[in-house]
Amino acid sequence: MNSDNRFIQPFFEFYQDYHTKILKKPLLVTGLIILMLMCLMAIFAPVIAPHDPYDQSLKNRFMSPCLEYPLGTDQFGRCVLSRLIYGAQASIAVAVITTSIVVIIGLLVGMYAGYYRKLDGLLMRITDIMLAFPSMVITLALVGIFGPSLSTIIAALAIPGWAKYARVTRSTTLSIKNKGFVDNARALGASNQYIIFKHILPNTLAPIMEIATLGLGGKIISIAGLGFLGLGIQPPTPEWGTIMNQGLTYLSKAPLITTTSGAMIMIFVLATNLVGSEVRDLMDPKSDSIII
Repeated sequence: MNSDNRFIQPFFEFYQDYHTKILKKPLLVTGLIILMLMCLMAIFAPVIAPHDPYDQSLKNRFMSPCLEYPLGTDQFGRCVLSRLIYGAQASIAVAVITTSIVVIIGLLVGMYAGYYRKLDGLLMRITDIMLAFPSMVITLALVGIFGPSLSTIIAALAIPGWAKYARVTRSTTLSIKNKGFVDNARALGASNQYIIFKHILPNTLAPIMEIATLGLGGKIISIAGLGFLGLGIQPPTPEWGTIMNQGLTYLSKAPLITTTSGAMIMIFVLATNLVGSEVRDLMDPKSDSIII
């Protein structure tokens, strides 16, 4: 088995162990459905959006909601609904990519720090340094220095974000690496890499999934916050935080620009909170959740 499959397989095993329990939790299912619908909206934005989000028509500025423009138009005569739909692409994509990066880095750092005592001191001191600084301060500093490009925003959010995942993963690894099934695998000649990815990784996913789900909503808020400050994804590319910031100036003329973009952020974060809280209950540490 190559290293890519070895890393991915535990996630499929994790799904097989929990998918029947997921269906029994209505709030969890509701949150997952909302997230799925919003992701589908982002993927199929060219099909769903009634207009091109970049098309300007100054004669149609600040139009009220109508059949042609269900949420009205903005200061440039662009369709607000279309920009919200396309805004999901940038906001959700950056949040998912950033969360995936920090989870992978945190898992690798935490597992290797917990399993190899020689690496523990170095990796955990680096983790402590990252945790010592407020993540938003690091993000704002990096974006301010290198400019608000898409790659910079992803890197600026990912650099301070992996440390908490590494800390939790290390703690779980320390409690698992001396379990009987790990000792048995070691006695049968299993390599350290096999033990890490086959036995330790699946058992670290439970706490990480909860943190990652809640973290996904936090990333959306951070991305929107950067956009609101003018340091996010730059116009004319639609992004929820940027749309909200642009609509503030025209709040009295076209309140839907700001309120609808804020509502999109709220709905997405609410869905991630629903999923995160239900995942925590689903993976109660008192339950039999050890995966052998």
